[in-house]
Amino acid sequence: MKASEKFKTAIENYLSEKAQNDAVFAPALAKQSKNLESCLNYIFGEVKKTGECAFDNQEIFDMAEKYYSDDSIGRPAPIQCRVAVSPPAKPDLFSTAPAVSENAVSENTVKKTETVTPSVKPVQKTLTLFDL
Repeated sequence: MKASEKFKTAIENYLSEKAQNDAVFAPALAKQSKNLESCLNYIFGEVKKTGECAFDNQEIFDMAEKYYSDDSIGRPAPIQCRVAVSPPAKPDLFSTAPAVSENAVSENTVKKTETVTPSVKPVQKTLTLFDL
């Protein structure tokens, strides 16, 4: 299986950033027995085992971390599959709220609102023959 360049790049960037920020993970990434191609094959194998077809980015990144961290994982066999990398969904008006800075919501800018009750005209009672 040949993974798409976008997929490879995303995994590579995540792993290198993780190694820069995590001193414990850095030596695991530098192991001679591990490489990116085997990591991708491991990810494909784990995805196939689940039987699911869609994953969150972090789930895939966690699989890549596990491959490099777990010494019991050998060289996984290549798997025939296709990989699709989807961009994040664009926010819409119904799923996200606009950001509000803390300065905008202070005691000085918040104004108390008063409840206004509408004036109700009294209902005029209609007289019947029995009321007379």
